[in-house]
Amino acid sequence: MDSTSNGQISRHWLESLSTPELVKLAEDFGIDIPPGLERIFIIEELLLENAYLSEPKIEEEIQIIPSYTESVVLPKQYNISFVEVIIRDPLWAYVFWEIKSHDRELHENTDDFNGYFLRVIPLIDGENAQKSKENFFTVLIDKDDSARYLGFAEHSPQTEGRYIIKLGVIRGDSEVQIAVSQPFNMPRLIDSTGLCGPDSNPLIRLSGAPDFLTINSTDRESRVKRQ
Repeated sequence: MDSTSNGQISRHWLESLSTPELVKLAEDFGIDIPPGLERIFIIEELLLENAYLSEPKIEEEIQIIPSYTESVVLPKQYNISFVEVIIRDPLWAYVFWEIKSHDRELHENTDDFNGYFLRVIPLIDGENAQKSKENFFTVLIDKDDSARYLGFAEHSPQTEGRYIIKLGVIRGDSEVQIAVSQPFNMPRLIDSTGLCGPDSNPLIRLSGAPDFLTINSTDRESRVKRQ
């Protein structure tokens, strides 16, 4: 019994077979045909089975395309130390960083390792020069940390606050810089038309500016005295 010239089973050829021949062919395909099944359903089962067997398999595609099994080349910037900043709103920025493996082993395996820190340094507006050596704040971070939200309430609401963030390690009584971010500007809280209040600028309300509490050095001293 021949089906077609290209070896594919066709409906026309199946319809030319007797019912016993269709049942025998189904058994050869491994299809279980219940007794008394109408020949039209046997033909449909055979056509479905033939279509499934004719589909290209994923395993065959992988064998044809050897690049799937080749090792991936690592990007040039993999495993470097860096600090990046994403501004969320006028008061908050998301800071994330990475310390390359060699630097971690170099610092963390020493007896004088005392952890890592982020230092937020304000810059002169429009320039990269630091405003004042005292006018910065430092946030201690755990060695397993890789990101942190930082609040920025020190800049004047009339101007953009310009900053850099340094990532460093504490070694005994010394500090070693690991990486530094690009200079960035925090958005203004006041624009040319006046105060950007929560009603006129949703960013102000979402940032929590009305409830943003800052404690200055003099406030800390007075609290300590009262205690």
